[in-house]
Amino acid sequence: MVTSMSERMRNWQGPLILSFGFRPFFLFAGLWATLAMVLWVLMLTGALALPLAWSPFDWHAHEFVFGYTSAVIAGFVLTAVPNWSGRLPVIGWSLAWLSALWIAGRVVVLVSGLLPWWLVAVVDVGFLAVFAGVILREIVSGKNWRNLPVVGMVALLALANVAFHVEAALGHPAADGYGLRFALGAIISLISLIGGRIIPSFTRNWLAQRKHTVFPQPWSRPDLLILLGSGVALVLFVLAPGAALTGWLLVAAGIAHLWRQSRWRPLATGPEALLWVLHLGYLLLSLGFISAGAGVLGLVPYAAGLHVWMAGAIGLMTLAVMGRAANGHTGRPLHAGPWLAACYVALTASVAARLAAGFLPGSMGLLHLAALLWVAAFGVFSVLYWPILTGPRLAKKAVSGKARAA
Repeated sequence: MVTSMSERMRNWQGPLILSFGFRPFFLFAGLWATLAMVLWVLMLTGALALPLAWSPFDWHAHEFVFGYTSAVIAGFVLTAVPNWSGRLPVIGWSLAWLSALWIAGRVVVLVSGLLPWWLVAVVDVGFLAVFAGVILREIVSGKNWRNLPVVGMVALLALANVAFHVEAALGHPAADGYGLRFALGAIISLISLIGGRIIPSFTRNWLAQRKHTVFPQPWSRPDLLILLGSGVALVLFVLAPGAALTGWLLVAAGIAHLWRQSRWRPLATGPEALLWVLHLGYLLLSLGFISAGAGVLGLVPYAAGLHVWMAGAIGLMTLAVMGRAANGHTGRPLHAGPWLAACYVALTASVAARLAAGFLPGSMGLLHLAALLWVAAFGVFSVLYWPILTGPRLAKKAVSGKARAA
């Protein structure tokens, strides 16, 4: 007899962290974002030498895109699956095994110099491959075919990871290779698509609760055209990153995304950090298109421009989504307290410091400041959400009392 999702969750007697997909993966994502940045700084300063098969730059880029970001995606998708099929794909020890596979990927990459490159690739890519299979199983079971693109996106990330490992094994600078650009393009596309749906929706709901009468513009044909145009620009970014046409199309796409966001009433969300951080993350996505294009055209340092996308758009949007989803699914108010808001401010300041460092070659002080602010943002988030992600869901009475206080 097949039990329902709620029955399976009630019947689980093990650690609460294994009772829902977002719990382990959001916690591991926050901890890894903190630890990986500390290791990166120690390697840069020469205080630490790890048995890596890759350059520290390759490791740093890989672990942000394929390590941290894949964990956030896993937590988000596993949490969304019950809305698609009425089933929970993994819970309990099955979720533990999937989490362990993600951890194994981080470990084998850290000691990749001691192992055959193909073994490192199999273990590391294995997480994304198994995860794609799990989601495909749930979509087929629930006959929810409209969410098949999610499986496709995870599969694309797995293929991009394979390309990264191959490029690194051949001695190519994988941090500037096809695999990383492919993955970055897929993630930016995903944020453009999902952000364009949830940001105006969340904003509308919040404004309606406060009796506003002017709301964000709903999804329409211009949104589709902007996504298609930016998709073309991203394909060229992957295949022809040095072409002038790529640069100009990226800049044009960024301007189009700025116009798109202007229709969502971003300036009206100032009182609620849980909302304005989503708008700020999308703003950095738009500016990332412009700065990446300017980098291709030689107008700004190329690496600094890409960090607006990577640390800014991806870092801030994922941090925002983890906080909001964790609050909502543990029975807490959809409100960012002062400590969570401070995490958002610290991460934004980190992006600004990293961008400034790109214009001042040799400015190690700014690089260290950017790293310190990054560690502060994700470190505080991890400490703040550890008891939330490992503890019980709040009772409705407690939630209503907190909501009134907020």
